[in-house]
Amino acid sequence: MNTGSILLEGKNVTRKFGALVAVNDVSLQLFEREIHAVIGTNGAGKSTLTYLLSGELPLTQGHVLLRGRDISSWSQPARSQAGIGRSYQRNNIFLPLSVRENCRLAAQAKIQKPWQIWSSAQHCRQSLALADQALEHAGLAQQAATVAANLSHGQKRQLEVAMCLAQQPDVVLLDEPLAGMGAEESERMLELLQRLKKDLAILLIEHDMDAVFAVADRLTVMVNGSVLASGLPQDIRSNSEVQTAYLGEAEPLPDALAAPFS
Repeated sequence: MNTGSILLEGKNVTRKFGALVAVNDVSLQLFEREIHAVIGTNGAGKSTLTYLLSGELPLTQGHVLLRGRDISSWSQPARSQAGIGRSYQRNNIFLPLSVRENCRLAAQAKIQKPWQIWSSAQHCRQSLALADQALEHAGLAQQAATVAANLSHGQKRQLEVAMCLAQQPDVVLLDEPLAGMGAEESERMLELLQRLKKDLAILLIEHDMDAVFAVADRLTVMVNGSVLASGLPQDIRSNSEVQTAYLGEAEPLPDALAAPFS
């Protein structure tokens, strides 16, 4: 049982698009120094949940709390300023710019100084220091001068994480950070996540079950917009409803889930 503080919490989070209920009465908690993975088949509502927690979509019902404070009505920029960072399924970086400049811009969004109209933001020591620190944490310090377009796919995903870190978040929402990666790149990303959780709460949306069970401290399984099960990895492995949800002609049971029953 995690005894750390709850940094981010969703209570009865619901989002409807007309008659479609994309996320239905979902509750979860993100603890400090913990990786909480959300898994489920395509269309389960995982990515929509991240949009609701980050403020990019408004709630139909429910509440989002950050450090116990209700932020349900806050905009996405306000939540970002308060300490919620995120990455997306698709790369969301500035390809023509250097790796360092990508991170500097992310840091600048956090430490805006509109009163310094006569100073060049490109030479802001504080944002440059945050960018360099984020690149060091993300393992990209050696690529700081590289044009982002020339990075490998895995390095681009690392850069997205670094851009999150440059904004000094307390909570990071990562939507399929391993998508499209080879084995070596995936291993580097998993090592990065393990390092980051020492200082952050991480919500991980991921389809790679072997990776999920390698790093997650807690899991939530979603089906058709609702929570099917939530708990420790060993509890999810042995949950008969989770087994049933992953069985069938279209969705065979993933190896990481099947292992205990083979």
